[in-house]
Amino acid sequence: MAERPADADTHETDRTEPGKGAGDRPGTLWVVVLAACAGQFLVVLDVSVVNVALPSIRTGLGMGEAGLQWVVNTYTLTFAGFMLLGGRAGDVFGRKRVFLAGLGLFTAASLAGGLAQEPWQLLAARAVQGVGAAVLAPSTLTLLTTSVPEGPARARAIGTWTAVGAGGGAAGGFVGGVLTDALSWRWVLLVNVPVGVLVLAAVALRLRGDRGKGGGGMDVPGAVLVTGGLGAVAYGIVQTETAGWADAATLLPLLGGLALLGVFVAVEARVGAPLMPLRLFRLPSVSAANAAMFVCGAALVSSWYFMSLYMQNVLLFTPLQAGLGFLPHSLSVVAGSKLAPRLMHWAGARNTALTGVALAACGFLWYSLVMDADGGYAGTVLGPGVTTMLGTGLLATPLASLATTGAPYRDAGVVSALVNTSRTMGGSLGLAVLSTVAASRITGDAPSALAPGYALAFRTGSAVLACSLLLILFTLPGEDRRTARKG
Repeated sequence: MAERPADADTHETDRTEPGKGAGDRPGTLWVVVLAACAGQFLVVLDVSVVNVALPSIRTGLGMGEAGLQWVVNTYTLTFAGFMLLGGRAGDVFGRKRVFLAGLGLFTAASLAGGLAQEPWQLLAARAVQGVGAAVLAPSTLTLLTTSVPEGPARARAIGTWTAVGAGGGAAGGFVGGVLTDALSWRWVLLVNVPVGVLVLAAVALRLRGDRGKGGGGMDVPGAVLVTGGLGAVAYGIVQTETAGWADAATLLPLLGGLALLGVFVAVEARVGAPLMPLRLFRLPSVSAANAAMFVCGAALVSSWYFMSLYMQNVLLFTPLQAGLGFLPHSLSVVAGSKLAPRLMHWAGARNTALTGVALAACGFLWYSLVMDADGGYAGTVLGPGVTTMLGTGLLATPLASLATTGAPYRDAGVVSALVNTSRTMGGSLGLAVLSTVAASRITGDAPSALAPGYALAFRTGSAVLACSLLLILFTLPGEDRRTARKG
């Protein structure tokens, strides 16, 4: 619970207790739940909704194959880099203010991206959109936990919030396909605007503001350094498509990015309220679980990107057909996520994570063996896709659980957030690497020229997942099965 401000006696409306915060006016709890769920849905949706629209974006703005991955990566990089800072901002400035600021920035950037006329305009809008999402995402849950009273009501609210978040990720491909096919690629971004405006109005008019505890500091330099460092490294890797590894166009961003990441580590070791507390990585479970999630993310996040391109550029699916083609994959992720806690209870978190990574690696290898210009949906997309996504759903929960093992209770939230941040950052770097790998094998725009590149990306991804499997096997602590069953 946030500590009470020193001037609380003279600011009665600023008091915030669990269940009596921003939404304690009669009849406004439904506004809190609706606003939190809508914000979470938009943030999660925009991670995946653009994938199906990528070929249309390339045609509409004249983007090259190398630049296309940045439509995804600029969002995920800034989202991951500023996510922990966004959570801290809610504590310092108040949940309502931060929610409104994040959603306002996200909505404005969505409008700018939907109206973009040049590639750089779209990429800039996506970067700002990621910052808005990073500020917005943590405050959606804290709005619920500080506004809805403890007990069954809060449990139902959090359950709804979780389901809506999962639904946003699952629906991304389908929604993107429908909007691109029926209207244009611009509407995968513009659709956020009316929803965002309505939620902004509802929250601003109906919810009482909370004061926030102030003080403590904000590690803005840390967020800027880690985002800039990863972005520069990713850019340097992409430059190898047109320049060699020893070329200045490659070396300068690579070395500059590594230098920024080094400065980030130095800042985190000295700042009072670090974005990423380095002391937590002294715990073997925390460091190993985050490393495993980073490596898994490096392969798995890119699968939606390459499958969207394969279905539309090689199988010649329309955006709507591609969106429908992703539905079994999305349902498999949800099924794996639901199955994971039961497997953890029976076999333990480590073994469940190993099962998930093994399934995902088999799915990637399957992709790489059957992906060619003469492939079909059932054998080339559906079978390996369901296998991969079932594994993806199985591995996230046990890795998050293992990451918190042995961590102090007060750090449980930070450690859990680090797992999500590690996965997203790994995904951003992995997409840059695998896009470069794919480009090295692509020789033209014909389906027969594109398919070998996509297949090589999946083959490389399967090797990355095999490394993650070994990492989990040899570095993560095991569990007593009896203890897991009792839990």
